[in-house]
Formats: sequence, C-alpha cells, structure tokens
Amino acid sequence: MTLDDYVVDVLMRDLVGHDRRPASYLVYLWLTAEQAHRKGPVLVSYQEMSESIGISKSSAQAAVSWLLRRKLIAVTKENLTATPCYAVRHPWKDSRRRVE
Repeated sequence: MTLDDYVVDVLMRDLVGHDRRPASYLVYLWLTAEQAHRKGPVLVSYQEMSESIGISKSSAQAAVSWLLRRKLIAVTKENLTATPCYAVRHPWKDSRRRVE
C-alpha cells in the first residue's frame, strides 16, 4: 500500500494534533489499507475493526463518527442493523482535480 504524502504530512498532524483524535487517524489508515487489500469498500463491524486496530469498540465508533463528520469516509448500510460498508475518501485529491 502506498500512502499519499498528504496523509502523513497534513492529515496526521490535523487529526492527532489539532483534533486530538489519534484513534480517528488509526481507523483512517486501517480502512485505507483494507480498502486497497480488498480492492473496494470495507464491510466490517465495529468489533472486527477495533480488534484489528487494537483500540476499544467505543473508540472505533467515535473515530468513525469523526471521520464521517470530516467527510474522510462514506458509510452505507443495507438496513439499520446491517454491518456498515466503509469507503475511504480523499477530498484533497478531489479539490486538486477541480483546480487543474
């Protein structure tokens, strides 16, 4: 997996330092890696996510909520109780495309 320079140079400092949400950064990195590995959106429960990353389930839930708020991920569900499907977003790339 290759990380965009923005993820390390800007997003890490923003989520960990400014927002004080290091778990959000870990979730974002893990989802990015999983999405690359699976070659598409990641269907995963909070329990599986938290165990894979090494954080609590409540930390994973809070991180997902924050990443949604920041529009760094998108989530879909077939119904209210279904396992969520996460797609990682790269808004800095989208804004570059609009400018070019």
